[in-house]
Amino acid sequence: MGSRSRNLLCKSSSSTLLFLSPSSTSAQLRFNSFTPSKRRSMATQPSSSASSPTTNDTASPSPSPSPSSAIDFLSLCHRLKTTKRAGWVKRDIKGPESISDHMYRMGLMALIAPDIPGIDRDKCIKMAIVHDIAEAIVGDITPSDGVPKAEKSRKEREALEHMCKLLGAESRAKEMSELWNEYEENSTPEAKIVKDFDKVEMILQALEYENEQGRDLEEFFQSTAGKLQTEMGKAWALEIASRRRKEG
Repeated sequence: MGSRSRNLLCKSSSSTLLFLSPSSTSAQLRFNSFTPSKRRSMATQPSSSASSPTTNDTASPSPSPSPSSAIDFLSLCHRLKTTKRAGWVKRDIKGPESISDHMYRMGLMALIAPDIPGIDRDKCIKMAIVHDIAEAIVGDITPSDGVPKAEKSRKEREALEHMCKLLGAESRAKEMSELWNEYEENSTPEAKIVKDFDKVEMILQALEYENEQGRDLEEFFQSTAGKLQTEMGKAWALEIASRRRKEG
């Protein structure tokens, strides 16, 4: 979710300048315990021939961003901290959460969720961090904006591609892109879980605003009705609904 339209000037990896215009508004399940062999390593694994001399002096793509590319990327991501979620802005919520606020609590959801056999917890945490990252450029496009789903996806995909080029590190950018696409396509069990986290975080936030600001935000609860895909997501949503009835 986002707020106002603005033109964003981004520096590409080729030193050209790119103007991008953001949108106007823009089960019981159980997580697997992980062993390092089941996780993607944080460091590049040496090849079996690493100690052998080679006649090919061509450098392989760097797995990590340069300091310059890292800071460029992180500076662009700053907009995730300052852009408020559009749904709350449109309802005149005081001090609405930012896109970054939303993604951070989703990451915590993945961290504290019960173990689920066959589910990669680390992937869920990473996916929660990445799923709205393109909104740093396009802003938060909501259903009320009238933007077709395919067009919204196209805009966000183009923004993500730009951010990956800005980052420069091939393996990091590839992982980020794969996580985003997996979420967007709802193609894996992890994506389905994180999709539920997205909805559960929203209705929890709605409940908090109702309690803090005396608002009726029923439309947000209605928007998620029947759309949760996992037993855990449904159970958490039922707990929120139960608390809402008691506090209402």
